[in-house]
Amino acid sequence: MLTKDFYFDLPEELIAQKPSGKRGADRLMLLDRASGAVSHYEMADLPRLVPQNALMVFNNSKVRRSRVYGVKEKTGRQVEFLFLERLDDGGCRWKTMVRNARRQRAGDAYAFGDGSIGVIEEREEDCGTEFRTLAFETPRSEVWFERCGHMPLPPYIRRGDTEEDSERYQTVYASETGSAACPTAGLHFTNEMLAELASRGIECAWVTLHVGLGTFLPVRSERIEEHAMHEETYTVTAQTAAQVNAAKQTGRPVIAVGTTSVRTLESAWCDEYGVRSGTRQTNIFIYPGFTFHAADMLFTNFHTPESTLLMLVSAFAGYDHIMQAYSSAVAERYRFFSYGDAMFIR
Repeated sequence: MLTKDFYFDLPEELIAQKPSGKRGADRLMLLDRASGAVSHYEMADLPRLVPQNALMVFNNSKVRRSRVYGVKEKTGRQVEFLFLERLDDGGCRWKTMVRNARRQRAGDAYAFGDGSIGVIEEREEDCGTEFRTLAFETPRSEVWFERCGHMPLPPYIRRGDTEEDSERYQTVYASETGSAACPTAGLHFTNEMLAELASRGIECAWVTLHVGLGTFLPVRSERIEEHAMHEETYTVTAQTAAQVNAAKQTGRPVIAVGTTSVRTLESAWCDEYGVRSGTRQTNIFIYPGFTFHAADMLFTNFHTPESTLLMLVSAFAGYDHIMQAYSSAVAERYRFFSYGDAMFIR
């Protein structure tokens, strides 16, 4: 398939620039995976739309305040870095995405807010890309990111981050720090809704996939089959693997909350054993034609045109069904992307 097949027209005003006034006060589209039929609800309706014997799997990754600004010593100009992953055990060397990358070269030094200095290392794999490796004399701890960093709002949110984003661009159940972007399907859930789901007998399980380049880098190839995903780290605990495998064996539906949960479950799937526990790397790329093994239903947001996330949901619900549903969402004035409304594919 061609990347342009996943393009759709989206009015600028439908891109949510802020979260809803209250967490969970969002609209919800229900998409029938088999027929393509669409119905319109509110998030408050979700617990009664979820089968009572279901298992819901959430990604508990926590967003790091990974957007950090340094002052280039040669020019005195401020440069924006997005810290993606540590490249050593100590945390002295980091893979970053840097704005105006062509002007940031090996040997350039940058002073950060606490006075620490980061220097770009020369790495062949960074050449010609927007990535740079920054090296520090001492490790960058989570305390450093909390003190010097900003919430890494996506580029289609055209404003700086605020104190509100520190709370709202984070799921209520986030516990494992490491993501460079939020697994945003989970933003719709409140503690009260989680309690209501539990009261209805709906079981919850947790996986961890730290959101990085594999999730949000654009597809630049003409044919989607030529796109290569970057690796991301995921963890499935023994308890979660047992919960998912028990649900599959007894015919109970497994609901993945978010595309990252889908990618984790399908990456961990083994035909012989079902979902395997452990911590591994994945570069799984899910697009139409993919056979799903673990996930039966999907709760997700509305995704950007020509993105790997739109390709994933098209694989799950069918390309025609998704494109028609997105057309309906535009006509019905749903809010799109990270701070937007939600879709439940059942």
